Amino acid sequence: MPKPAKREAKSIELHKGDLPVGVSFGDSVAVDTETQGLNPLRDRLCVIQLSAGDGVCHLVQFAADDYDAPNLRALLSDTSVSKIFHFARFDVAIIKRYLGVNVAPLFCTKIASKLVRTYTDRHGLKDVTRELLNIELSKEQQSSDWAAAELSPEQLKYAAADVLNLHDIRAQLQMMLEREDRMALAEACFEFLATRAELDLGGWSETDIFAH
Repeated sequence: MPKPAKREAKSIELHKGDLPVGVSFGDSVAVDTETQGLNPLRDRLCVIQLSAGDGVCHLVQFAADDYDAPNLRALLSDTSVSKIFHFARFDVAIIKRYLGVNVAPLFCTKIASKLVRTYTDRHGLKDVTRELLNIELSKEQQSSDWAAAELSPEQLKYAAADVLNLHDIRAQLQMMLEREDRMALAEACFEFLATRAELDLGGWSETDIFAH
């Protein structure tokens, strides 16, 4: 296999507080979030990034006291638009807490990867992108301060990269799910994510409620 390539966004549009009127992502949008940490009960939502899979990334940056965002909330709750995530469990929970919407319908590439890439335990976005698309992602800004008033060019590029390839990854995983006859199982998992997020926000994140 040739050395993994790097893919950068054609353009990155930064918006404060909400998407502008008239932005369209077609029938599917790749979505990711950046937060102060990985505890949705403690760490606030700082950025949501979105892409139609066309190389253009829209980033919505939030101030600590302003999560009104009517245009963004309308998009995320629009049942005619499929939302693509990697590790949707966290994103759906943090969006529910701060924007008050249930994100649906959705496709989680991490769940899909675990259902069909059973030959590996590497299901992070970096590993999935490298194997399925032969594209190398940089994770240098993963632990940076996303609550900063001004985001650096490096942070913007990092955030964009996390959604830039999700449409292509979904396409590859859908073929694998169909091949292994696991698409229905994947879709059932995706539909349960809204409930899983409610459990996480309600304090049952570490409890297996299905155990004896």
